[in-house]
Amino acid sequence: MTRKILIVDDDQKTRTLLKAYLEKNQYEVRLAHNGESFLAEFQRYVDELSMVILDVMLPDTDGFALCKIVRQRSNIPIIMLTASSDETDRVVGLELGADDYIGKPYSPRELLARIKAIHRRMGTESNAPPRFYRFNGFTLDAVERTVVNAESEIVPLTGLDFQLLKYFVEHPGDILDRGILCEETRGRDSGPLDRSLDVQISRLRLRLNDDGKQPFIIKTVRGAGYVFSADVSVSNV
Repeated sequence: MTRKILIVDDDQKTRTLLKAYLEKNQYEVRLAHNGESFLAEFQRYVDELSMVILDVMLPDTDGFALCKIVRQRSNIPIIMLTASSDETDRVVGLELGADDYIGKPYSPRELLARIKAIHRRMGTESNAPPRFYRFNGFTLDAVERTVVNAESEIVPLTGLDFQLLKYFVEHPGDILDRGILCEETRGRDSGPLDRSLDVQISRLRLRLNDDGKQPFIIKTVRGAGYVFSADVSVSNV
């Protein structure tokens, strides 16, 4: 399946953020900063694109005009980004052929969810989970149930340690409480005096060369749980 998305937005910070986030989630991203550059990219990649994302407010045109041009040339999905709370803008975009719209401000995670939802409706989004999770020089293979370091050496992990790490890399940046982690790895909640999870976390940090006193991969959130703070990229190859 083609997973190439063309995004036009006049804000450089937004473009950079969206590109990085979507590429981490296995999408190829092309960027444009105004209508002219968008049309050039669209002309070049029209047969390869799986979606276009249009900011309504642009310096040289607007997203509505671009939406009309895209729809004249192709049936690929279109998502509109609008800072306006006016329902009229949303209705106009949908009437011109947009498939969805997102109001600003929005999170990259919300945009990704909308992209996947549209692709699922079209039957072009695979529901298969990713096989490989890469972070800080390590690669976790969910099929072979192995972890290798940057030197391609296998990191020795117990079955429970692997299950815990897999859950962490599937939820990077999320604060995970002790109950959830114990449930996912042991099938039960932990009691107030149960320190087995802490021992397991310490062992996992050691295997990942994560400083136990000042960890940078698996961090403790006092009174809340743990968070996997490393950047994680996923793929099936």
